[in-house]
Amino acid sequence: MKYLHSMVRVRDLDASLRFYCEGLGLREVRRMEVPAGRYTLVFLSAAESPDAEVELTYNWDADEDYGSARNFGHLAFRVDDIYATCERLQSMGYTIGRPPRDGHMAFVRSPDLISIELLQDGHLEPREPWASMPNTGVW
Repeated sequence: MKYLHSMVRVRDLDASLRFYCEGLGLREVRRMEVPAGRYTLVFLSAAESPDAEVELTYNWDADEDYGSARNFGHLAFRVDDIYATCERLQSMGYTIGRPPRDGHMAFVRSPDLISIELLQDGHLEPREPWASMPNTGVW
């Protein structure tokens, strides 16, 4: 058996691509536009894990409320520098829900409220302002 991908429905494809590609550093692998079904599928992967993909599904005419997305759980990514990743996402306007106080783990939510766990490759020493930053919201 081979793991292929996880799928998340997105409300705004451009906003989601900005988050996953510019914010997290994933890259678009392929895209399928299906006019007959009125949806677009965009597959993303990390350079270090090209076989494990995230599929973004954008339904063109959907008015469905995807809710708070707490039923999904989370996607997890190992990062080279958790502080730099959190700083980049924060500078883009995203709230770091669980700051990397321990230099190892953080959570942020995508534009579609999908929880994203960031795990430091190795361990960094606790650093301000992160070490004393409180949690915000839910993840």
